[in-house]
Amino acid sequence: MSIGFSIARLPRIEFGPGVRHRLPRIAAGFGRRVLLVTGSRSLLQGPFWPELETAFASAGLDVIGHRISGEPSPEAIDAAVQRYRSRAISVVVAIGGGSALDAGKAIAGLLLPGNPVLDHLEGVGPERPYRGPAVPLVAVPTTAGTGSEATRNAVLSRAGAEGFKKSFRDERLVAQYAVVDPDFLATCPPSVIAGNGMDALTQLLESYVSQRANPFCDALALDGLARARDSLLPLYRDSADAEARAGMAYASLLSGITLAQVGLGSVHGLASPLGAFFPIPHGVVCGTLVAAATAVNIRALREREPRHPALARYARVGRLLTGEPFPDDAEAGDALVALLDQWTRRLDLPTLDRFGITPEDHPRIVASSRGSSMKTNPIVLEDAEITGILEARQGGAP
Repeated sequence: MSIGFSIARLPRIEFGPGVRHRLPRIAAGFGRRVLLVTGSRSLLQGPFWPELETAFASAGLDVIGHRISGEPSPEAIDAAVQRYRSRAISVVVAIGGGSALDAGKAIAGLLLPGNPVLDHLEGVGPERPYRGPAVPLVAVPTTAGTGSEATRNAVLSRAGAEGFKKSFRDERLVAQYAVVDPDFLATCPPSVIAGNGMDALTQLLESYVSQRANPFCDALALDGLARARDSLLPLYRDSADAEARAGMAYASLLSGITLAQVGLGSVHGLASPLGAFFPIPHGVVCGTLVAAATAVNIRALREREPRHPALARYARVGRLLTGEPFPDDAEAGDALVALLDQWTRRLDLPTLDRFGITPEDHPRIVASSRGSSMKTNPIVLEDAEITGILEARQGGAP
């Protein structure tokens, strides 16, 4: 644990059922011309859109809609920037899942500078410093998983064999407002709740055992893990459960705050190449790998660094999630792995072979997994150990 620490800028947070009704007033505080970035279908065809559309119009806002289909690519961001940069946009309002929020973040960051996003993408291109300024952003998540409403990075992807999944990252990209309304989760199908919920849980766990963990984020991570414990499975069973919706929306928000401050770990290190090379949703990657990755991390720590403080942290999470007062840290760590494995099965998270991944793909995935997230994993994993995570969730032949 770092005794001294620094907390980067956060959005102003509006949280609770019904806070979506504050959106027109919040947007109008920045000006009248709104670029509204959404996903391609779920919001615009859902029950919340008519009331939002009416509220924007009643507030006298000039709303220009832009839809993002799937995960945003650099090309999609550049096209949007060129299309709207002459429209004198006052504020970008991004409403949707992580992809819509990331797209809104990147577009807001480049509407004024106007240069290609590849100039700033980590690990791709020249990695020029971002100078800004950014157009103000209001981030409104409709799922509970990525926590993108609280982060400073926009994750962009290029799919295919030579693909990548990298971040455009700068504190000036942080949203001015995060408007988190748990009511949006009422329309999420169980498969989305499962994948996104396990993504939030993974982010909280990886933040808590991160090499950069600090007391501020520890408190948030533990609270978020407790909320996920009490809310994820009930929400998966019944999205009409208002208490479970609020619990998971809150856990997801906390996971975004903690990951932005202290980083993540091996699951997200693997999520980058898996999401780039194969058509596998980010939440599914996290949900299907977190039990196996936790088991490998704990085993590696016990073998090579048995006094590492992360072992006690895994044990604390094991006690928290199971509700059992294990007197022995090893027993508590093993119980954590068993519980995560049980949740993976109860949430019906698919194995990797369902997405065309084979054992022959493992070396390429492992070779591309050592990005920024892997650098804050509690221990440096060997290639064979990372391969073991994939093998544990490979499943049968495609």
